[in-house]
Formats: sequence, C-alpha cells, structure tokens
Amino acid sequence: MHTVAQILQTKADQAIYRMAPGVSAHEAVKLMVDKNIGALVVVDDGRVVGLVSVRDVVRTLVLAARSPPDTVLADIMVSPVMYVRPEQTSDQCMTLMTLHRLRHLPVLDARGQLIGLVSIGDLVKATIADHKFIIEQLEHYITGERR
Repeated sequence: MHTVAQILQTKADQAIYRMAPGVSAHEAVKLMVDKNIGALVVVDDGRVVGLVSVRDVVRTLVLAARSPPDTVLADIMVSPVMYVRPEQTSDQCMTLMTLHRLRHLPVLDARGQLIGLVSIGDLVKATIADHKFIIEQLEHYITGERR
C-alpha cells in the first residue's frame, strides 16, 4: 500500500499552487484554468487556512450571482481544511475523502508546513498500482514462476 509520501514522489506535476486569502476569486479561477488544476491551497503567513476548488467557485459565486473580481478567496474557501501527513496510507486518504466528500487533501509535515496536495485521481492511480502488483504476485505464485 502506498503512503502519501510515495504518491507525492510519483506525481508528474509536483507544484503546489497556492494563493493568499485576499486574492480575488477571478485570479484564482484564472490560475486553475491556466494550470489545468481543480483546486488550490489558500495560505496566509505560511499557514494553510483554506482550500478552494472549482466546485466551490461554482457553488458560491455562480449560483449566488456574485462577482468573481469582487469576491476574495477568504469568502469562498473551505475552512478549516482537512489534511493528511506523508506517512498516512492511500486507504486512509480514501476513507477521509469518502466520509467527507472531498476531492483534494493538502499534505502537511510534522511542523504543519504544506508539502503537497493529493487528489482523488492520485489516490485512484496508487490503488490501481497496488492492485496490479498484488495480481502479478498472485499470478507468479499460482504459476510457480520466480522473480
């Protein structure tokens, strides 16, 4: 089973996109579109204070007919933020995401510093890799092949 640290190492894009709570929703959406990402972390003075996803923008701006240039992230971000540690497993993350209907989890180290972001897609890839490995091992066991 993969740990969050292992998942972060295998991600093609390891950049962590973040913005301050006073940034406009318009700027946040522009960054998410430019980088083709579904969420970004809201950081204030080096501390994670929120998370904003495309879903949050649609729910809080579009449906409420609010103006993206006039709305700051602090007004639409999810806070407090659920997060995980690098040593946690993909199964633990999936459980947390399923229970709380989340698609993204910031990864914080022991000092509370942001070191990554895992998505449901990252976890699905890790789960598939885990299952593929187990299947290969079982096939080798059944056929008597040795590696």
